[in-house]
Amino acid sequence: MAGCQLMGNSMFYGTKRQNCPCKLSKFSGVPLFYLQKVPISTNIWAAASSSSVAVEYPPAGYRKNVGICLLHPSKKIFTASRIHIPNTWQMPQGGANKGEDLRKAAIRELREETGVTSAEFIAEAPYWLTYDFPSKSKTRLNRRWGRNYKGQAQKWFLFKFTGTEEEINLLGDGSEKPEFKEWSWRLPEQVVELAVDFKKPVYEQVLKVFSPYFSSEADEEHAAEYEANGVVVHK
Repeated sequence: MAGCQLMGNSMFYGTKRQNCPCKLSKFSGVPLFYLQKVPISTNIWAAASSSSVAVEYPPAGYRKNVGICLLHPSKKIFTASRIHIPNTWQMPQGGANKGEDLRKAAIRELREETGVTSAEFIAEAPYWLTYDFPSKSKTRLNRRWGRNYKGQAQKWFLFKFTGTEEEINLLGDGSEKPEFKEWSWRLPEQVVELAVDFKKPVYEQVLKVFSPYFSSEADEEHAAEYEANGVVVHK
């Protein structure tokens, strides 16, 4: 499966998928009856860090953000490495503008960061997930935004990639500075393993929420059950 790399202003496509060099742990889904709205500041999974909290509404002091889990028909997930942060891979994400519809914000961020416009909405996580900024980057980020955020409150969306890989362009749509230099389709456990430490608990929860869609036979089987537990499902 093809991958691509950003070098200066040029793009080229490889012919070999980049493999994860790390040792991978087993990734398991979470039973769907856990996927329900929870009170503000309630931690809903035992292994999560204290700075990663699932909440019904975005709490004060956190920047409103959307995250995009882009699923290939092979059931692998799009990840990209940051230009200025070595060995850090992540799923696309970005800030939502004031009053902006969150699903539309996710579509916009996906286009701006990856050039992808061929994506079908599948599901929306039923709650917000928060993480705190590391102290070494908090000051720099807040200086850029002119605010004093503790971290980010994220609403996550699952999309199915329906285009061809030639559409993926890490220069994005030209409206923003590029953020990524390489991309790859990866297994869910690889996505968590390669994420920066302070995002790992969020990624674990996101992928547990969407895990019923990661097996080829699950698309129809889990849709009704998923919707009954609070996840917004595409019709």
